[in-house]
This record gives sequence, structure tokens and C-alpha cells, in this order.
Amino acid sequence: MAESIRIAGIMRESIVDGPGIRFAVFCQGCPHDCPGCHNPETHDFAGGTEVSVERLLKEFDKNPLLAGATFSGGEPMCQPEGFAALGRGIKERGKTITIYSGYTLEQLLRMALKDKNIEELLRMCDLLIDGPFVQAKRDLTLQFRGSANQRLIDMPKTWKEGHIVLWNEAEEQ
Repeated sequence: MAESIRIAGIMRESIVDGPGIRFAVFCQGCPHDCPGCHNPETHDFAGGTEVSVERLLKEFDKNPLLAGATFSGGEPMCQPEGFAALGRGIKERGKTITIYSGYTLEQLLRMALKDKNIEELLRMCDLLIDGPFVQAKRDLTLQFRGSANQRLIDMPKTWKEGHIVLWNEAEEQ
């Protein structure tokens, strides 16, 4: 497995980046430049550190209590090949994947027509938090997101039903 990802960092145990205890990978590089972004240090595509997917999976394997991994950023969809490889490893371990993207699902589906790795990422994703952070819609009471325009999308149900199905934590318990 020779794939690698340029990352800003990882958080080995997070309870704010998706349901359960999560291994959060913060991608380096983001084209959105949202005013008020929570992680502005991740915007520079030349910053961060190149890390092998194999090394990330070894770190993930150190904690059997993890519910899954979260791909955040930066913008994970700007490195779809590496994140798809990491996602395959996470799914092989029977764990869930949460993805944060500044793109909307509708935009990502159009991008997936040209990039099979984006489609693969969307297909393995359990929870997608989509849309850019909008300072005017900032709301600290929202679960797993910073602004009211961002959606929590249940991707397996969305694929099955053929339309966007919002994630309902009560159903997941």
C-alpha cells in the first residue's frame, strides 16, 4: 500500500467529530477559504506532512474502542485517492467513516462523475457533514458542525432511498 495523504494532524480520540470515539484525520489543503474557519491552518496545500495510509492505519489499530474514523480538514475530497485507500482500510476493520466536506453532496456527486475515488469515498461514508462553514449561520449548539447550513447526511440511507436522508442520532443509538 503506497498511498499517502498530506495531513495537518490527527486526533487519536475525538468525541466531537462524529458519533462515538473517533480517530480524526485532518487533511492539509482546502480551496474553500471560509471566513471564520475552525481550522485555517489547514488551507495551504503545501503545508502539513505527508503520511502513508499504512502508518495511519497502524495508529488507528492501537485503539480497539474506536467507533471509526473521521476525515476532516482542510478538504478531504481534494485528496480522494489517499482517503479512499484509508477508507478501505477502516471499512475492512468493520468501522464507520464520517467525512466533513465544504462541498455539498450535490457538488460532490457531480465531481464523482469525473473522479472514481470521490464516488468510492461517498459510497463508504456513513455520515457526511456537507457544505461550507458560514459565519453568519454559526451556531455552537449544533451537533458535529459549526453552521446551520451544514447537513448531517446518512449516506447509506441516502443511497438506498435515492434522495438525501438526514442523519438522526436517536435512530443510531
